[in-house]
Amino acid sequence: MNENIFRKISNFKMNRRSFLKWSGAVATPAIIGGTAVSSNLVKKASAASSSSKADATIIPTCSTLNCGGKCLIKAHVQDGQIVRISTDNDARDENADNEEYPQIRACVRGRGYRRHIYSPDRIKKPLKRVGKRGEGKFEEISWDEAIKIIAKENNRIKEKYGPASRFSLYATGQTGTIGSGDTVIQRLLAQDGGFLGRYSNYSSGQHGAATPFTFGVSSAGSSCNTLLDSKLIILHGMNPAETIFGHFNMYLRMAKAKGAKIYTIDPRKTDTEVALADDWFPVKLGTDNALIAAMAYVIFTEKLQDQKFLDTFCIGHDEAHMPEGVPAGESYYSYVMGVKDKTPKTPEWAAKITGLPANRIKQLAREVATTKPMAWIQGNGINRHMNGEQLSRGGSIIPILTGNIGISGGWAGPGAPNGTIVKHQEFPIPENPLGISIPCFRYTDAIVRGTEMGAADGVKGLEEGQTLPSNIKMIYNMAGNCLVNQHSDINKTIEILEDESLCEFIVTSDIYMTPSAKYSDIVLPTCTFFEQNDLVPPWSYGQHIFLSQKVVEPLYGSLTEYEWMSKLAAELGIEQEFTEGRTQDEWVKWMIEESKKVDPDFPSYEEMQKNGVYKYKDITVVKFEKQIKDLKNNPFETPSGKIELFSKDLFDMNNPEEIPAIPKHIVVEEGPESELTKKYPLQVFGWHVKRRCHSTWDTSDWMEEVQTQELWINPIDAEKRGIKDGDNVEVYNERGKFVISAKVSSRFMPGVIGIPQGGWYDPDKKGVDRRGAINVLTTHKASPFHCNPQHTNLAEVKRV
Repeated sequence: MNENIFRKISNFKMNRRSFLKWSGAVATPAIIGGTAVSSNLVKKASAASSSSKADATIIPTCSTLNCGGKCLIKAHVQDGQIVRISTDNDARDENADNEEYPQIRACVRGRGYRRHIYSPDRIKKPLKRVGKRGEGKFEEISWDEAIKIIAKENNRIKEKYGPASRFSLYATGQTGTIGSGDTVIQRLLAQDGGFLGRYSNYSSGQHGAATPFTFGVSSAGSSCNTLLDSKLIILHGMNPAETIFGHFNMYLRMAKAKGAKIYTIDPRKTDTEVALADDWFPVKLGTDNALIAAMAYVIFTEKLQDQKFLDTFCIGHDEAHMPEGVPAGESYYSYVMGVKDKTPKTPEWAAKITGLPANRIKQLAREVATTKPMAWIQGNGINRHMNGEQLSRGGSIIPILTGNIGISGGWAGPGAPNGTIVKHQEFPIPENPLGISIPCFRYTDAIVRGTEMGAADGVKGLEEGQTLPSNIKMIYNMAGNCLVNQHSDINKTIEILEDESLCEFIVTSDIYMTPSAKYSDIVLPTCTFFEQNDLVPPWSYGQHIFLSQKVVEPLYGSLTEYEWMSKLAAELGIEQEFTEGRTQDEWVKWMIEESKKVDPDFPSYEEMQKNGVYKYKDITVVKFEKQIKDLKNNPFETPSGKIELFSKDLFDMNNPEEIPAIPKHIVVEEGPESELTKKYPLQVFGWHVKRRCHSTWDTSDWMEEVQTQELWINPIDAEKRGIKDGDNVEVYNERGKFVISAKVSSRFMPGVIGIPQGGWYDPDKKGVDRRGAINVLTTHKASPFHCNPQHTNLAEVKRV
């Protein structure tokens, strides 16, 4: 274990001693050598829980953390404290596991939620910065003083720079409907004259930007239960065993039990591959379109394509089916056959780029072309690249060529249909009167050079030739760690935030003093999901919705975001407009009542209190089924009305090197073919890991036992550098460095290294991170459509 983290966890346990005694959650732990023994701690916690089972009240609820599972949590409450947690695991339940109503069980994170609420590291009072920004020096103040300071700064900045100088930062650790704070602050700012809006996201921004150019809509995935009809499932950069997407894992297991084969395409042998897959096809980061082009070469040359499907539903697949006014040689077939560049995209060509042997490429191509229904499922991992838009479009090529679209068991492209399945009333956000928004990834650009940013920088809502009216001068950061930790190039980001002449005021509302909270001027203690009511839909691929129910009173006088923003609204003179006379609980009841108008089967508030969850009945979505059954009356929402392998809109952008009209393999400056590999020869990325949801849980000692934060490196690369398992290593590039222990493993392909994303930035006196925060290595440069490219990085590793 990293020495610094061990020290932090040891101290963490010591500090818990008096806290746990006060809370009654467990008996006072024994102390040996200044450190509580975790096994004894767990045993005593279990003993306390067992002794109180008979008297505890069980209340169903749901986490609002930004986690894909959104599991059912049953809180066992005694004397106002949570003494135990269980989940949706009663096999006698009438809705026990089946194809229509799978259980919604908690993973290791969900089972440890008591560690979330009963942590001595929680922020207990509103804090005002007293040192330099980022120095971590704060003093406790009252809620009234904090609200008055925020109101004063809000009004000053709005009057001096205009309302567009205020920004609600992307990302939040709380993703409920009203409890997230992100929706609530947007409501408040919209009613206070407007704000600089944002669009896109860090997870699937390239998918959302690129998919409409192929299918006309941003979501092209089907519902999970359609996988039960699949004979072959390809998980392309998709790792639901660790990231967790609703019921995806359960349906994969069911599909496998029915005889489906499961393959993974990933530079890392993921837990999904280990648990469920029949084969692993590792490829280097960002080279996926070379793999797909070579597979297409095999399919075309061996005449395995579904030509009838292509000619009926597609344009751009060959020269006979192209938009008018396009020169010859621009079709996907011409690209694959090397008509213009004289380079046929053979498996041998792709093998040199991807690292996957040619015979394996041929094997995969033949199998996907001769097995139907075949589901080629793109995870978000393939789109977070500098060429992510093209990788996203490329991920749909194989199902298009093989006609696996619009049929149950097939799959068209990225994105989930949960918006089709889960119908409910959202917390209402008025239209932003300014109507201006920026790509969320470019918020640091808008701090430094906002008044220079226009349409070319992805700004929406401006007239032609206009730029933003102001730089960002005030940030509201609602329980998010994207201010610093989860944003790219941490060192550059910190440099920007430390300059108080740039962004003049930052407010953070959170539970813990995160690396982002340290760069705030006011820090407010918010509530956990156990301490408030909310209506909570799942992430993607969910088929249910929860009442996240308040089970205990807030600790330390913490307030929910809605509560303190109601006080702020009163200070700003817009309380009635903001609250409409409703408390947070009354808003939740209103949303449930309105949801019943959309879905008559939606349960009442009282029913939701009892059950905690509403599992939808109609959960089947076969994407584009209507189009495939009757194209004439149900055309695709593209300019041609068909699936567009060639996009005339992209062609007209006249930027073929970065934004080609067909999904090509694009060489990027920090890819495996870059000249920079001579200096930094290793590709590095951060994957979502089971011990955290994004950066949440990084301080948990229990989760450290689940998985240690360490660098993974292939034995071949380790041997070249004299690195052995457990050695401390330095990982570095021009942007930064961190020191961490190494895990030598053949689960990473040669030339690629990885660190679990979400480790909290923890610099030493020299500014070298000691926790493995991946974003000290990532770049501020956005992808062509202004999205997050955090998987495209080169670095080097040395033993220290």
